[in-house]
Amino acid sequence: MQQEEMSFWDHLEELRWTLFRSILALFVFTIAGFAVMPYLFDNVIMAPCYADFITFRWMCKVGNMLPFLPDFCNEDYHVNIVNIKLATQFFTHMTTSFWLAVLLTFPYLMFEIWKFISPALYENEKKSVSVVFLFGTGMFFLGCAVGYFMVFPMTLRFLATYSLSSAITEQVSLESYMDNFLMLIFIMGIVFEMPLVSWLLSTVGLINRSLFHKYRRHAIVFLLVAAAFITPSGDPFTLSIVFFPLYGLFELSAFFVKKAPVEEEEETGEEIL
Repeated sequence: MQQEEMSFWDHLEELRWTLFRSILALFVFTIAGFAVMPYLFDNVIMAPCYADFITFRWMCKVGNMLPFLPDFCNEDYHVNIVNIKLATQFFTHMTTSFWLAVLLTFPYLMFEIWKFISPALYENEKKSVSVVFLFGTGMFFLGCAVGYFMVFPMTLRFLATYSLSSAITEQVSLESYMDNFLMLIFIMGIVFEMPLVSWLLSTVGLINRSLFHKYRRHAIVFLLVAAAFITPSGDPFTLSIVFFPLYGLFELSAFFVKKAPVEEEEETGEEIL
């Protein structure tokens, strides 16, 4: 059963408190992030700039078994980060603290959204939606982890070691580094929400499973291009470790959407026979 219907002003008041709690949580975590940011910057954010980053060490071990891979065992690898604007370090400190707060409070923000919309749902709807919210939160963090441990380090290593001319000294600005760091990590977090988005679109009747069957070949080509763009190093192994998770998301999305009416009728007919 649904709860007692709320008036417009009750909804507005509840929305106001939801926004207040969410903003307060972001503010508190931003302050905490600002305090620990120098440590995190040295040990987490800047870690992919060095040869001993965990992904590079793992790729070095794999490369010893698969000789066709690029050389990840080069101990001299290091990306020099420079600051060319007076206030960039201060603003980077602030903005990175905020995005860290967004990342850490994401489960709580999802809970606040759930708490706001749940009174309008029936009991059976609450169960399914709560599972979806938990799944979406987990997928977001999984996507961010893939972005941090795989996509960003591979992209950084290729671009930072790419040489157009020996007369050019490679130095990466702090602003450019942070833009790519945050963009790739959060983009991967959003990309991993594809199954959740597909489920929502299916729920409102905008897509069904036949769409995924019809455009599977197109999707494979698009995902290969996207993986090649994300990991421009060009070797098949690096390309595959980005492509296969993306393709897995496509198939997982197809699993979560509803079947087309024709497909349901065919399955019903087969069961009768």
